Amino acid sequence: MKLKQALGVAALACITTTAHAQSAGSIYVTTGWFHLAPQSSSQPLRETNVNGTPVNITVPNTGADAGDGDTVGFTAGYFITDHIATQFDIGVPPQFDLKGTGAFQQFGKIGSAKQWSPTLLLKYYFNQAQAKFRPYLGIGVSRVWFTDEKITNGTFQNTVLHGPTTVSTDSSWEPVFNAGFTYAFTEHWFGGFSISYLPLSTTAKLNTQANTPIGPVHVQSETKIRLNPIVTYVSIGYRF
Repeated sequence: MKLKQALGVAALACITTTAHAQSAGSIYVTTGWFHLAPQSSSQPLRETNVNGTPVNITVPNTGADAGDGDTVGFTAGYFITDHIATQFDIGVPPQFDLKGTGAFQQFGKIGSAKQWSPTLLLKYYFNQAQAKFRPYLGIGVSRVWFTDEKITNGTFQNTVLHGPTTVSTDSSWEPVFNAGFTYAFTEHWFGGFSISYLPLSTTAKLNTQANTPIGPVHVQSETKIRLNPIVTYVSIGYRF
């Protein structure tokens, strides 16, 4: 009788511990691989200023597309209730290559930039706390900015822009729409997959010291690039 009672208590303890691993108050961390697939397009290049004089000259049939990016990612989360969790995502900044479109297509890769996009999510988990498989939906916000923006194609820089050019981009707050699932291997270890969408655009501003027959000319130009990346994340995690 005592043996049966002891086994019953032990079984109950195991069930309670398993439930606690995905219930209110639990903390988890993950690491994995982010793949960013921009659904990109851009407006034509537009000159906005020449030697301090405002202009509005559009170069027709021009633009750029961003290629895919991959990087290592990290997340940390906290279950507020059995079904609601907050999560912070960050990754090593991936590099995106910019390829010319339209009249610029002949130049191939014309530039590159690295994207920073730390994200805060609020997620709702379905199924019970002790379930192995738990799908979820999430919504959040990301702070997006770019570094190491540069023109990498010397031919494009010299024949189209006509001189040394620096690039800067806008930073912005963007909404994030997220869905995914986790699968518990043990009480603490789990795997996960998620997919997110960011309706993201940025304005690339170019400052050129153009070499012309009349001498050096300072030209400012810009183009708005829509990235709208679809981001997938395959991860392994640990719950405390």
